[in-house]
Amino acid sequence: MGTSLNRVEEEDYSSYTNSSDFISISLEDNNNTTTTATSTSKSSSELHPVCLPPRVTTWQKLNHRLREIFFPDDPLHIFKDQSWRRKLVLAFQYVFPILRWAPHYSLSLFRSDLIAGLTIASLAIPQGISYAKLANLQPIIGLYSSFVPPIVYSVLGSSRHIGIGPVSVASLVMGTMLDGEVSHSNKKDLYLELAFTSTLFAGLFQASLGIFRLGFIIDFLSKATLIGFMAGAAVIVSLQQLKGLLGITHFTSDMELIPVLESVFNSIKEWKWETIVMGFCFLIFLLVARFISTRKPRLFWVSAAAPLTSVILSSLLIFLLKSKLKHVSIIGHLPKGVNPTSENKLYFHGPHLQLAIKTGIITGILSLTEGIAVGRTFASLHNYQVDGNKEMIAIGFMNIVGCCFSCYVTTGSFSRSAVNYNAGAKTIFSNIVMAATVLVTLLFLMPLFHYTPDFVLAAIIITAVVGLVDYKAALRLWKLDKLDFVACCCSFFGVLFISVQIGLAIAVGVSVFKIILHVTRPNTVVLGNIPGTQIFRSLSHYENATRVPSFLILSIESPIFFANSLYLQERISRWVRDEEKRIRENNDSALKCVILDMTAVTAIDTSGIDAISELKKNTDKRSLQLVLVNLVGTVMEKLHQSKTLDSFRSKGLYLTVGEAVDDLSSSWKHWP
Repeated sequence: MGTSLNRVEEEDYSSYTNSSDFISISLEDNNNTTTTATSTSKSSSELHPVCLPPRVTTWQKLNHRLREIFFPDDPLHIFKDQSWRRKLVLAFQYVFPILRWAPHYSLSLFRSDLIAGLTIASLAIPQGISYAKLANLQPIIGLYSSFVPPIVYSVLGSSRHIGIGPVSVASLVMGTMLDGEVSHSNKKDLYLELAFTSTLFAGLFQASLGIFRLGFIIDFLSKATLIGFMAGAAVIVSLQQLKGLLGITHFTSDMELIPVLESVFNSIKEWKWETIVMGFCFLIFLLVARFISTRKPRLFWVSAAAPLTSVILSSLLIFLLKSKLKHVSIIGHLPKGVNPTSENKLYFHGPHLQLAIKTGIITGILSLTEGIAVGRTFASLHNYQVDGNKEMIAIGFMNIVGCCFSCYVTTGSFSRSAVNYNAGAKTIFSNIVMAATVLVTLLFLMPLFHYTPDFVLAAIIITAVVGLVDYKAALRLWKLDKLDFVACCCSFFGVLFISVQIGLAIAVGVSVFKIILHVTRPNTVVLGNIPGTQIFRSLSHYENATRVPSFLILSIESPIFFANSLYLQERISRWVRDEEKRIRENNDSALKCVILDMTAVTAIDTSGIDAISELKKNTDKRSLQLVLVNLVGTVMEKLHQSKTLDSFRSKGLYLTVGEAVDDLSSSWKHWP
């Protein structure tokens, strides 16, 4: 059983002239419990049997359900029909994807990855420094975070084109949440400890989702709410960078629109014209470079090289004119050397542990959402699969290891991944090349960044986050789904006028509310017949669909359970009242039968079963016949076990709407 498509036959239900004998439906409980329909019909329309599904044990049901929830992709299928030695090799390759491609790595692949790695390194170095400042961390932490995590991901990750490193939104959220309780300027050591500890909890949370295959949790952040959240965060980040672009010394640490604007205009006396001129010149240069690369993807290297070029030129300019530009804020001294270990700086005891856990989980969700989206986007372009759960494990362990080597939260970056892809990367080895370039920078080139001005870092950040304001996607939401557009606006204005944390909470809340709305208020439609066929479709959708005299045919388009059973019961009763009113006003044939098309009812619980029983009682009181059509296996089995099907013995169950209408209308004419 289970097909939902009615046969197409040359028959018009505006009138019925054929006759058929009585169709009896019997329920028999035996070894192969079935509900059958037997026909002695002389009509050309054949009735198909309505059968119960094969009996399955509770353990088999539970096993099947758990496999569908946690292993829908059947990750262990690669081990089937393999020798033990081969299974061992496949197991190592599954855990460490680098073992799949490393043995076959060639010189031609290396050339492509070398060029791509050097290209993204030119972007990663200035971005790493800038994003660290966005998180209120020392600039060197951003470079540390562009060295160790990419190497870890290269061993565990499955994406070939992703570019690993710090990202703007996670940096912003971490900086905002931590600085709200612990000042980064007054308590530098404690702030750093909380940043590393938050990274640890972010990694533990991410890895746990992957190991226990709970990745569906992050789906509560819908695309619509993320569009609004990202846009709001981008606006706030950009406004915060006015401190560097205008040369302001005293600036608010708040992340809301009004306090930031107040701080900007209340500090007009601190504005420095030298900083403003140079800052906006470099900002225009970066935006033009980005525009060129967007319009002509072959010139991707223009936007990729622009940040590092800006850093070099601005540093050289400040160095040559340092006697005249004493008031321009610069990075200052950056220590040389590889990442120092930081496991002794993890914060496990004290009043701020809860803050570290909360910050870790929130930044973990955001970075995970972005990282998986990036991986899947570029995987689809090259026709290969990225396992979401394995990506969670890879990103999680990357952050766990990173927090022990002075790194903060990292993930796959959209900007870096796009440059990596356009630069011709063939494997994840391009990230290793990038990490090696960062290592050389850490060992030998750090003194060159001493005179890097803050205004150029602010310009780099603004240029990077401009792409997060996706107004085209917002307009598309307005055209396609107004509720999604409302969710997008709620998260956008929540971030803009309240706070980043509240904005994120609003985004999740709106997403959950939308789910609850769809679940508790499912759609029900009245079906009509397409003339000349046995196809039944929505009357409001198909203009040529016509009502079948004496029948009210309803389609329920969701599972029936405790959250919507009462609503559906009341809504169906209302449909019946409205139909009877319409019949009285138009002097149509009296209503005799209500048919429920259960094709889309994929599940039912005890509350749903009770609702069906109540509907049956109510229709009996009105002298109406209630008919159920196309019950799926699990629904039919539960109705049978609850004895609810007993009340549908005589002409109450059919495989298709067409067969139900044909058989019932014929029987009414045969027995008036």
